[in-house]
Amino acid sequence: LYGGDQPVHFSAAELAFSKLIYTPNAHTVVIALGDISYNSVLQDIQFHPVSDAILHIDFYQLFDDKEIAMDIPVILNGVPLGVRAGGVLRRNRRKLRIKALPTNLPDNVQIDISELKIGDKVSVSELLNDAYNFLHSDNTVVCQVKQSRVSLDIEEDEDEEEGEEGAEGAEGAAEGTAGSGEVKPQGAAPKED
Repeated sequence: LYGGDQPVHFSAAELAFSKLIYTPNAHTVVIALGDISYNSVLQDIQFHPVSDAILHIDFYQLFDDKEIAMDIPVILNGVPLGVRAGGVLRRNRRKLRIKALPTNLPDNVQIDISELKIGDKVSVSELLNDAYNFLHSDNTVVCQVKQSRVSLDIEEDEDEEEGEEGAEGAEGAAEGTAGSGEVKPQGAAPKED
């Protein structure tokens, strides 16, 4: 545990850290060592290269008057209009680095993406808050809705079909078949079994 006057060394069973480590959320932790407890945050972790067992964890002690930087998860709410229209949602940042006093640190950053159309994006400049600061440039893209290849192919196919139907309708009107719009095969004999 770092950040105080002296580093504090301690050990605990590996299971004691499982709910803190194996989650996408960011948590502050109270470390109780005897009668003394420390408010802290997970700073770094080292795993065994073969067994993935936890070897070492660094915690940083929190103070009410001292700012700290943390990676905070981004939660997207809603289904974008652009995705419903055939676009693809791209998540450029799943976590954002935020600097704030411990009491002002959010558990997550919520973004409503239901109004995003194809080509729209959400950048850090749209998420600014007085309680905390982002340690990213204002034009950093958090998520965006892009045109998908499938939707491009579908649009091209629809355009071609409309063009063919228009040409067939014009031919039928010229021959005097008053706008039925049906295409009937000519000269096809029924098959007998």
